[in-house]
Amino acid sequence: MRIERYLCIAVSIMAMAVQSGSTDPGLTSSEILIGSSLALSGPGGPLGTATNHGANAYFNFINETGGVNGRTIKMISYDDEYNPMKCIENTKKLIETDQVFALTSYVGTPTSGKAMPLWKNAKVPLVGFYTGVVPVLREPLTRYNVHVRPSYYQETAAMLEACVTHLKFKKIALFYQYDSFGEAIKKDAESILLKKRLTPVAYGTFDKMNPNVGSGVAAIKNAAPDAVVMVGAYGTHPILSEFVREMKKAGFTKTVFLTLNVIGSEEFATAIGSDGNRCILTQVVPPVEEVRLPVVSEYRKLMKKYYPKDTFDMVGLEGFMNAKVLVEGLKRAGKEPTREGLVDAIESMNSYDLGGVAVSYGPADHEGMEKVYLTGIKDGKYFDIQDWNSYAQ
Repeated sequence: MRIERYLCIAVSIMAMAVQSGSTDPGLTSSEILIGSSLALSGPGGPLGTATNHGANAYFNFINETGGVNGRTIKMISYDDEYNPMKCIENTKKLIETDQVFALTSYVGTPTSGKAMPLWKNAKVPLVGFYTGVVPVLREPLTRYNVHVRPSYYQETAAMLEACVTHLKFKKIALFYQYDSFGEAIKKDAESILLKKRLTPVAYGTFDKMNPNVGSGVAAIKNAAPDAVVMVGAYGTHPILSEFVREMKKAGFTKTVFLTLNVIGSEEFATAIGSDGNRCILTQVVPPVEEVRLPVVSEYRKLMKKYYPKDTFDMVGLEGFMNAKVLVEGLKRAGKEPTREGLVDAIESMNSYDLGGVAVSYGPADHEGMEKVYLTGIKDGKYFDIQDWNSYAQ
């Protein structure tokens, strides 16, 4: 019986290949199967759900307007609860059982990093990660990893460039999560500052399991920093918000506080409230209020149509942009695409315009976006900072 079952599976796979004219799974004459494993429940659920809805909004639009070279896109999404082992199980199922053609919009460093050997060994392209980590996922370059957002290094470099070049700050401190993630960003910051002939004037740390910011404030305040770069993973927004408040209570009302969007931009804006006036967050996509940009306007229009109960947010916009890159790659791969052909097609996208935001790829470059947005907070909303005078001391 087991042999018969495997024979049936083999016949089904061969039938799909014959229908599509391709030797790769995930294609029929009318459909392309795309897979995703991401958190749809648990603490990371809001991230995964927003990413998933953003991607599907664009896929739905493509399907309603004729599909890609005559094929509609079907996205199969599984909940991994931000659990690496579940992500491994989901990825194995997507590749071996569901026989997807490609993957997209994975959320998180620990989940993606653990599952990567599966899609890498099976030579299945994955387009778009909600993580900017460099080692493993970005370096060394992996042919089947296609990034859309900038890296954490690029985000850190952008915020420090603003501090040194735009604001002329010399005294920059670091307040970071005391674990491998925090240490990695700390080293990036030190390296970037060293190139500018600067070193951090003070260090403070916190434990995300014991959110007491008192020792961090004590370690940093005596250095009287012009700016503090805060480093925390998703879910640490209450800790960073409390740190800002305590620093302001200690008299640092002119200090600028900067952090990466990975903490959860919307959550941080809510948590910081009226104390966000001198806070700057890097963003890897434009603020969703920037409707003058075609990609933002398109995202808002399609989300209103397909997910009218959702709020607009930058996580959803990122998923939307992941889908746009994947669809353009599929279009360029031709009427009978292969997985290798999809990667080659994406590598041909040099300065491709997603709608006011460009991505660039090549055989030695799978990074995608280069621009990092530096945003301020006003009335709980983010805006792209154009005038730095209000942040200068």
